[in-house]
Amino acid sequence: MAAGVHMGEASSGKLHKVLRPRHITMISLGGIVGAGLFVGSSAAIATAGPAAIVSYALAGAIVFVVMQMLGELAATQPEIESFTEYTRRPLGGFAAFATGWLYAYFWIIVVAVETLIGAQMLAPMIGAPQWAIALFLLVSLAGVNLFSVGAYAEFEFWFASIKIVAVILFILAGVAWLTGVGWQAGAPITGLLSYENFMPHGPLSLLAGVPAVIFSMCGAEIAAIAAAESPEPSRSVSRIARAVIARVLIFYLGSVLVIVSIVPWAELVPGQSPFVATLDRMGVPYAAPAMAAIIFTAVMSCLNSGIYVASRILLGLARKGDAPSGLAKLNHRGVPSAAVMLSAAIAFAIMTLSSASYQGVFTFLLNASGAVMLVVYLMIALAQFRNRRQLEAGGGEFPIRMRMFPWLNVTAMAAIVAILVAMIFIEQMRSQIVATASTIAIVGIAYAANRFLARSREQRSNEPQKA
Repeated sequence: MAAGVHMGEASSGKLHKVLRPRHITMISLGGIVGAGLFVGSSAAIATAGPAAIVSYALAGAIVFVVMQMLGELAATQPEIESFTEYTRRPLGGFAAFATGWLYAYFWIIVVAVETLIGAQMLAPMIGAPQWAIALFLLVSLAGVNLFSVGAYAEFEFWFASIKIVAVILFILAGVAWLTGVGWQAGAPITGLLSYENFMPHGPLSLLAGVPAVIFSMCGAEIAAIAAAESPEPSRSVSRIARAVIARVLIFYLGSVLVIVSIVPWAELVPGQSPFVATLDRMGVPYAAPAMAAIIFTAVMSCLNSGIYVASRILLGLARKGDAPSGLAKLNHRGVPSAAVMLSAAIAFAIMTLSSASYQGVFTFLLNASGAVMLVVYLMIALAQFRNRRQLEAGGGEFPIRMRMFPWLNVTAMAAIVAILVAMIFIEQMRSQIVATASTIAIVGIAYAANRFLARSREQRSNEPQKA
């Protein structure tokens, strides 16, 4: 008996189809609009200057094309519950194994980082040790995920709603300030019109800023995971792909344009919220505490989504024999409880590495996640290209087709490869490529070991039959 079949049979129950379109839309938006926008955008602006707008546009275009690919893959493989499994049929077992583990790794790192941020924010107010606060946050949101997918979805719906309303209000306030509505505004935006001000670090900085932007923008593909727990998975992914990316472009491009139009980019400090700096420049009272509350909401949202996503990917891997079979089991509420708890436990362990004595290990793990999403997106693009060619050759049907194929597909793959290559030649980003390549090598070794063990089990199971 093959390992994949064995693990599939080991799973118990099915995911509950309880998510509504409003849940999936807000889960997807919530996964994108997070601390990466409210805080991380300062790093992107520091890397590319005001031209970070172009980096966000390029990253948004890549995410848009990838979501179109996922929509087609979901329609042609409606039986699949984990979107990383879309790569298995067209590209083979290693592609699915690598894509699944890399994506789960990425989100567990996100959970660890967001937990650390949340603990750091609460520690001065509570006076408790950071590790205790972090443990409380992880246990609380793991509990939400364990209760039911409906509970997770409702929490995330309201978390995401708060964040999105905050972004909309920020953009509207910035536009009002720039146009003099309600404020006596200057004209700082005119400083962006010269090349030296708009692109102070040269054109290569545009590509250098994309990985950081991808890190903050990734999350749209969560729709392909959450859709597996909705009544109409393929239609949900396709519809949400179009709606989400349009809103993301407005939120990200609008926010960054407002920021660099009001605050000189050189005054922004990486790691500090450019939203606070912008609101302070506009003279908005209580900007810092208000944004702190919103950023904390964003942190809780990312924690909530990260645990959910990582657990569902581990569930999909386990059902194919690419992870321990215990992770494939569902509780009576239709939740992969072991996968949820393991995701939270690993995230907590990684977060504790951020202490002084293990800072180097934590930095390596964080760097390794830098280009992982680009690799995952590249695998999805390759899978969609191969899947389309295979189905066309066999006369297969396409309930949903990606537009402008193969040109958009090839362009997206070329852009991703160009960004990865550019990172090799940018000194401050080379460590991310090295760490990511090391992680992929470890995944390759794990795959070989898993296949060896699977063949050994199969041989042992066949021995009594031969006797």
